[in-house]
Amino acid sequence: MKKVALYIHIPFCKQKCLYCDFPSFAGKEGCMIDYASALAKEIDSIKDKKIKTIFIGGGTPTYLSLEGWEIIKKSIIKLDVCSDLEFTVEGNPGTFTREKLEFLKKMGVNRLSIGLQAWQDSLLKELGRIHTIEDFIESFEMARDIGFNNINVDLMFGLPSQTLKQYIETLKNVIDLKPEHLSCYNLIIEEGTEFYKRFEEGNLKLPDEELERTMYAKTIDVLKDNGYIQYEISNFAKGNKVCRHNLVYWEMDEYIGCGSASHSYSDGFRYRNEENIEKYIKMMNVNNNAIVEKTKNSYKDDMEEFMFMGLRKSAGISKSEFMTRFGIDMTSVYGKVIDKYTSTGFMKENRESIFLTFDGIEVSNVIMAEIIL
Repeated sequence: MKKVALYIHIPFCKQKCLYCDFPSFAGKEGCMIDYASALAKEIDSIKDKKIKTIFIGGGTPTYLSLEGWEIIKKSIIKLDVCSDLEFTVEGNPGTFTREKLEFLKKMGVNRLSIGLQAWQDSLLKELGRIHTIEDFIESFEMARDIGFNNINVDLMFGLPSQTLKQYIETLKNVIDLKPEHLSCYNLIIEEGTEFYKRFEEGNLKLPDEELERTMYAKTIDVLKDNGYIQYEISNFAKGNKVCRHNLVYWEMDEYIGCGSASHSYSDGFRYRNEENIEKYIKMMNVNNNAIVEKTKNSYKDDMEEFMFMGLRKSAGISKSEFMTRFGIDMTSVYGKVIDKYTSTGFMKENRESIFLTFDGIEVSNVIMAEIIL
């Protein structure tokens, strides 16, 4: 039986963060129960697949009502899962309650991902976050107390008016709590967000490129000194606590997405679900599926995506894996690009693989553009 990863989308938020362009919505609490029922239906439709990882993301999954969780749980516990299942739920401080965390633990959740972003209340407020540092510490300690021993913390750098000192303080304070995993992303101003509007109007004071570069370099140094191994551009883990679910995307393995706006990649096809919550509920109730787009990946699409995703990993792309997948030698397709970037120091090549250097990560967008066949 085929082993796949499962992503489940919970689109509800207490309020929308000012930088967020994810398919998440505030003020839709009235849809929670109908949504949970429609989602349960979609989870029930997964047949003949063994689930190796589950990741419940959002939105803010921990904002979903307990009644909504009860409905989803009935479907989740019927799934055929691997004995070493990694089961992650994302959440934000200010939405964790002891009751919810204990419920998740009983359901089999063994990994939490907590959105912090910054250690300064002033910055959190500027981002439109609903929580304070106090809330975060309380949530983190409560999770530990309940027995969660695999926790990721999300951080952001390059925030409006953020100083290097503030960012290093954030890193160090988070490290003191000893989470098993850290995800550190630089802020990207996405179209359609409140930040984008302010940026266009000239009302958003962003750090310059040099400062952002220094922040990223500091991330790598400080985390390395504290025993975190960088295994992907933005992800760092202690010991063997890498996020196996995210590796599925970076290694282009198969995954199924359930819920509004979720994506799937299975049997060479990509699927996408309806994004609008009410429409999703209606489609699930009427058609028993909410797919709005289905495309077959071409041989070239697969090759490009394999390269794109693989270059995000610190280990890079395995030449033998490329050969196994595509029946052709990587250098016969990408030799010119590899030569160009190894000679300029942006990429390294050995017998086994190719991977980006620190400088290469900086210009990865340019390199990725050249991978398109």
